[in-house]
Amino acid sequence: MISRDISPRLKELSRQYSVVTVTGPRQSGKTTLVKNHFKSYAYYSLEDLDTREFAKDDPRGFLSQAKNMIIDEVQKVPDLVSYIQGIVDKENRPGQFILTGSHQFEFANIVSQSLAGRTAILKLLPFSMHELRNEREINIDQLLYRGFYPRIIDQGLNPTDALSFYTSTYLEKDLRELKEIRNLSIFEKFLKLCASNVGQVLNKNRFANDLGITNNTVDSWLSILEASYIIYLLPPHFKNFRKRVVKSPKLYFYDVGLASYLLGIKNEEQLKSHPLKGSLFENLVILEKLKNILNRVESPELYYFRDNVGNEVDLLEDKGISVSTYEIKLAQTISQNSFKGLKYYRNLNPENNEATLIYTGDESGMRFGFNFLSIRDFI
Repeated sequence: MISRDISPRLKELSRQYSVVTVTGPRQSGKTTLVKNHFKSYAYYSLEDLDTREFAKDDPRGFLSQAKNMIIDEVQKVPDLVSYIQGIVDKENRPGQFILTGSHQFEFANIVSQSLAGRTAILKLLPFSMHELRNEREINIDQLLYRGFYPRIIDQGLNPTDALSFYTSTYLEKDLRELKEIRNLSIFEKFLKLCASNVGQVLNKNRFANDLGITNNTVDSWLSILEASYIIYLLPPHFKNFRKRVVKSPKLYFYDVGLASYLLGIKNEEQLKSHPLKGSLFENLVILEKLKNILNRVESPELYYFRDNVGNEVDLLEDKGISVSTYEIKLAQTISQNSFKGLKYYRNLNPENNEATLIYTGDESGMRFGFNFLSIRDFI
């Protein structure tokens, strides 16, 4: 079993809070994680119809079944959280309940309303490259095609088949729970259009025009994809540089393998000359940075920068008193031009700016006054 980087923080927080909630995409390994670390706890999944009906009809009776409980997909019975609040307020015992959920915003609303100040909240994404660091070598084409969902890796599943089933399950199950969508075929096209715009600044008007839908529908569908951990929107960084900057987010996928599947990529060979390979690699690196932060249970302050004439930095981490900037290149070699975006931003913001180029070559070091890191050293 592959150990998860978030595990030490999960154990630590369960000794401090009465309730620990773990959220993240379906099949990111939430259930495996909590069952492995809390083996003595009674486990209940609200995916199970009988269990769900019991929790709805008799919440007090359901919660009295065990001293310590893991409750999977708790958002399916939102009222249950209010009863959990009453129990933990009365007993005030650390690690009493471990909750999981797959719908980002719905789950957050339920927890914030009833368990504010009583629960630790962790986000578990699919495997990180750091968690898979024992793999013999880094094969970029394999990573972009396969992605990082644990079941695909643990069971050696064919990524195309597994991601096809994952998408079908998502369309048929999660969408009905989150919002009624009348035309699933157009929504599927919308999902594929998102993949074809991976790494690009989001243009809602173009989405609406291409699919013949309204801007309000685009907003609604994007919120659904965000809520179910399908897409990740990287916001622009605003600072008073006396420059006009782009104000729309950039679009990425929580799992790069899913993006590749939606682009119609059916094997690693197709990636070798694919026009969006560079964007997919950018997606991979940005999500690795996000996973690293979330596995430490910290709040990500990740952004990108682009002004109105096209000067850009792929990734920016605002640490309050300092800024780290990253340029991401799908290239085996680097030149002075590779650092163009980093140099431009450093001229705008010269203080406390650590600038790094991440690329697919083998060496790491410093050149032209900037750091450069191989993808292996980055992880």
